[in-house]
Amino acid sequence: MISIRQRDPDLLAIARRYAAVPHTWPTPVCYDPVQRWYSRLAVADDHEVWALSWLPGQGTDLHDHGGSSGAFLVVSGVLTEETVSGGVLRPHRLAAGTGRRFGRRHVHLVTNRGDQPAVSVHVYRPALRRMTRYHLADGRLRVAEVAEAGVAW
Repeated sequence: MISIRQRDPDLLAIARRYAAVPHTWPTPVCYDPVQRWYSRLAVADDHEVWALSWLPGQGTDLHDHGGSSGAFLVVSGVLTEETVSGGVLRPHRLAAGTGRRFGRRHVHLVTNRGDQPAVSVHVYRPALRRMTRYHLADGRLRVAEVAEAGVAW
């Protein structure tokens, strides 16, 4: 496992460092046809790093990160991130090498709409403790569920 600088302000830079050395990850990437695969790569006092794989058609619900800021980088494949703007979902296509930073209040969903598997690296500050899932109804976000770390994932 590579080391993480404890006070690195750029979470996307951390994601890029991990994405560059997948051979050092504690668990090799797996592809699960039933659900997205994920593995925590590292944890520090102020953040954590995860790898995720996405087969075509796999994705998340509309969710936030429980007050954590973050970043993610598409390592391979193509992912589509949708964010809420003006009461509707707006898609952003993210090809390999493309990343996004986001703040504490960011709500999005991410999907592999392509025909090839995808892999991404995600960094959260502080480490995820909860995630809220939402429904978008009549242009407004409605809470569907609050998931707690260690209980729902």
